[in-house]
Amino acid sequence: MAMMEISVIPLGTGKTSVSAYVADIFKYLQKQKGIQYELNGMGTIVTGKTETLLKLAAAMHRLPFSKGVKRVYTVIKLDERKDKQQRPIDKVDSVLKKL
Repeated sequence: MAMMEISVIPLGTGKTSVSAYVADIFKYLQKQKGIQYELNGMGTIVTGKTETLLKLAAAMHRLPFSKGVKRVYTVIKLDERKDKQQRPIDKVDSVLKKL
């Protein structure tokens, strides 16, 4: 199982807010099977199989183009472990226990 943090940033929209585009992407995520997702203030964390996440990232990146955006900047961080299953909250809990 892998975790991916992704931020899709439409550029040149003429507005400083991109929340409408983020909402469209989130609606797309809600329709996907075999993944879990968590929206945060700086992006979205998605968990699933690596291959699925990479295909999903490509689809999420393309969504703003379908709304007329001419440029999209996407940042992806991918974390995959083979030794154990881990959820995003597990990583936070591990750090908090050490404080």
